[in-house]
Amino acid sequence: MKNNEKDHQSRKMIPGVISAGRPQPHNLEAEKAVIAAMLREPHPCVDIAIELLHNEEVFYSHIHREIFKTIIGIYNNTEMSVDLISIAHQLARQGKLEDIGGEIFLAELYASIATTVNIETWCGIVHEFSILRNMINVCSESLLKCYDVESDVKALVDEIETKIYDVRNKNTKSDIIEISKSIESEFRNVMNIIGGKVEVGIPSGFLDLDKLVIGFKPGEMFVLAARPSIGKTSLALNFIHNVALRGDRRRPVAFFSLEMTAEQITRRLLCTEAGISETRFFDGSFRPHELPKLTQAVGVYQKAKIFIDPTGGLTISELRAKARRLKMMENIELIVIDYLQLMHSGDKTESRQQEVADISSGIKRLAKDLSIPILVLAQLNREVEKTASANARPKLSHLRESGAIEQDADIVAFLHRDRDDTKVKPNKEDMKKGVEASLIVEKNRNGQTGIVDLLFYPQRMEFVNKSKFSDEDCPPEKMS
Repeated sequence: MKNNEKDHQSRKMIPGVISAGRPQPHNLEAEKAVIAAMLREPHPCVDIAIELLHNEEVFYSHIHREIFKTIIGIYNNTEMSVDLISIAHQLARQGKLEDIGGEIFLAELYASIATTVNIETWCGIVHEFSILRNMINVCSESLLKCYDVESDVKALVDEIETKIYDVRNKNTKSDIIEISKSIESEFRNVMNIIGGKVEVGIPSGFLDLDKLVIGFKPGEMFVLAARPSIGKTSLALNFIHNVALRGDRRRPVAFFSLEMTAEQITRRLLCTEAGISETRFFDGSFRPHELPKLTQAVGVYQKAKIFIDPTGGLTISELRAKARRLKMMENIELIVIDYLQLMHSGDKTESRQQEVADISSGIKRLAKDLSIPILVLAQLNREVEKTASANARPKLSHLRESGAIEQDADIVAFLHRDRDDTKVKPNKEDMKKGVEASLIVEKNRNGQTGIVDLLFYPQRMEFVNKSKFSDEDCPPEKMS
């Protein structure tokens, strides 16, 4: 079916809404008033218009677009001044003066307002109508694409959601706030934090880590990096368990796993909660008396709000669409991604390093847009194993494929342990004591760096805080 035929059918379906003869929403009087204010009082009206409107595309009238664009061009040229003569001269040089109505139209425009005091209000009107037109264009285009039966439906829905979100947030201005206006409210906020009335970050469940980074904070990108088989996925699942099930309230968490299936993730969570090794299900060593532990773990997770997306090769646009939907519908408070280097940008890039950089910056923007923390797992390159010692501690330079990860992340932590400790089958005493591990907080944009000591129990794939006390310091158990 040809495009014009599709267009005709879509218009038949919504008579009177999408039609060639119906003009899109606009307010020419507000547009004229903005241009007139810029002509009459370039300082500060041009600066205000640039801040609130950004570019000429927000204007409905092509005449107003040309004049606005010309004014901005002259305003940015330090050797010229914004006045009727210079604007008319510049338009004439471009062969556009007669098209916009000539010098007479510019003079009429100049005289169309008595004061420039309301320019911010006029810019707001122009901007709002621009949003409506953009929404109509996006919805119209989406309607036509929905008739294309050859489209990938899932990808199309994600594309439409992304475009609608972009329209909603396009040209949203960030107000410049004078500190005298915000100092009192921030002082009250600080006092609430001191008094424990406001939670700064979501507790991770690891006390020493929370002392360093103050939990998972809204808008922050927390990168957890390690070499393969160190246990970063296990630690991430421990974080998810703690956030979703521990503390004063249970929080919804989204887990995007590009490496494991939903079944594998669920089974691992169950085994960790029950304290049972996964291998016991497959090697015949599982015993009936352990079943109550497993059923109890099932009951625990039935109360949790953990959302698992096992999509392989996830793109940054798909992540944005799914995360926004989960934020809107389930009010998720933490996103975990396992892991960054398995993602794709969805666009053609010059190199893999550039693609990883695009993904990293996209994740950071998503954290800011949704105002929730995002925990991102990442791989370290092999250089960490080529250093003087096989167990040398990793550094920021060991982040694989892109230094942009280091730049975008608010917190970078390295999980480190001696993998040789678990290659040989441990005895019961070793299983009881656990394997020593370190969580090295190498970068913390808003706080301290340091090392958190952990113990890893490979049988149940669980990390725990390393006790500050030995067994001898603990009181003996009471006899029943």
